[in-house]
Amino acid sequence: MRLAVRLTPRGGRDGVDGWALDAGGRPYLKVRVSSPPVEGEANAALIAVLAKALGRPKSSLRIAAGTAARLKSVEIDGLEAADLAAAFGPPPGA
Repeated sequence: MRLAVRLTPRGGRDGVDGWALDAGGRPYLKVRVSSPPVEGEANAALIAVLAKALGRPKSSLRIAAGTAARLKSVEIDGLEAADLAAAFGPPPGA
């Protein structure tokens, strides 16, 4: 499954802030991490936050697109829509 994520580096804490919709009405998950966007630190922290929240090993998550952008596409092996909704609530419009 692919998950759209908007990452805020240097966000003061590591955590998930919930769902939002982009201008096209597509849902994305808002995540903040305390790590700076330097040498992949924020991306690594993003993977760690999502893996912990979903109860998955970090090796089952990878950034499929947007490694240098705020809006990223994260691919998660073996994740079902029900698992996603259980961890973060249902996406808007679902």
